[in-house]
Amino acid sequence: MYVLIAACVKNPNLRAKGITKPSDIAMFNRCLDRCRDCGIETLFLPCPETVYLGADREPGSFLERLNTKEFAAIIDGMEKEVRAEFERRGSMPACIVGVDSSPSCGVNTVYITDVKERGRGAFMKRFSDIPAYDVSEFSMYRIYLAAPLFSEAEREFNAKIAGILREKKYLVHLPQEVGDDSSTRDGAETGRIFEYNLKALKECDIVVAVIDGADADSGTAWEIGYAFAAGKRIIMLRTDFRRTGDNEAVNLMLEESGEVVGSVAELLGVLNSPF
Repeated sequence: MYVLIAACVKNPNLRAKGITKPSDIAMFNRCLDRCRDCGIETLFLPCPETVYLGADREPGSFLERLNTKEFAAIIDGMEKEVRAEFERRGSMPACIVGVDSSPSCGVNTVYITDVKERGRGAFMKRFSDIPAYDVSEFSMYRIYLAAPLFSEAEREFNAKIAGILREKKYLVHLPQEVGDDSSTRDGAETGRIFEYNLKALKECDIVVAVIDGADADSGTAWEIGYAFAAGKRIIMLRTDFRRTGDNEAVNLMLEESGEVVGSVAELLGVLNSPF
């Protein structure tokens, strides 16, 4: 399994002058971290804009800078080289990772003119047969799995969910795997567990929370509240068919904090993993 990644994710210096922020570099690094942490092989695309305009170039739209026969010939040749690599490997990549807004490598948005439009960049269009993800979405891979863990059935269900997510190339923090699995804990141990889980909660990109039961588990509710205050994406899994009201499956403060799904299949659907 491998993915195709825009060249500037590996080398941000290939981008036009002045457009790369520290937050962009952090995002690019998380994309590469996902590949390293989850055992995903990478194949980096060449950068057609650098070949055509040079590395020390000003930002510009497609129509302003790239709408020429010469640029089209460059991406013709690059596409042939990349597809030859597919043939050599004997398989297609799982997905392609681009950088939105780029006239060449955007996958959802692109500057055709000086106004951002929906669509793929000129180079990414050449690979329309491959599912494409913006680097911002691909880099969201660290999941904190918040759930009650007090019975064998709960722990087995949590482990099942964690296993499915890991198969989809997510890095999952599951508290029951790091010592939070016993009622015989002294004060020092509870403090250690709290700090360890809090660190993972701070560092995660997404919180997946199991909210089955007549009411959500108190610890899970605390983790959802913390994640909401921190601006994390929150997806709540409720397979329990009981409802607390005509318009609420569970406590409204929880429901309004994120997305609620009713099955593992729905969970995977909203996560939209490339794998």
